[in-house]
Amino acid sequence: MLRDARIEARIPTQDLERARRWYAEKLGLEPVEEREGGLRYEGAAGVFCLFASAGAADGSFTQLAFNVDDIDATVAALRARGVVFEEYEGTVGGIIEIDGNYPSKGRGERGAWFRDSEGNMLGIGQAVR
Repeated sequence: MLRDARIEARIPTQDLERARRWYAEKLGLEPVEEREGGLRYEGAAGVFCLFASAGAADGSFTQLAFNVDDIDATVAALRARGVVFEEYEGTVGGIIEIDGNYPSKGRGERGAWFRDSEGNMLGIGQAVR
């Protein structure tokens, strides 16, 4: 029933203007559409929206992920903009290799995580072929 539907992620914000500035300054992203209480962003192959919410993200899991071709360069560029990456057991410079993660993408995946201005956990992934 939903197989052909376009999928969009919704990310809660406590302060929509603060989040808008953070996504612009740190990630270089600008909304393609806005309405009262919400901002819509489009990437090469996906959409996400920030929305004003009374609820707060606990940041304990990935809420949105970006797939990139060069995670090392992406992490370096984001660090230069002030993004702080999470460090977990097995990470090297904020990046971890996960064998067998989503086998349809390759033999594994390299990943890195960081939090936005609202505490939402965001991820970056690169398939390892």
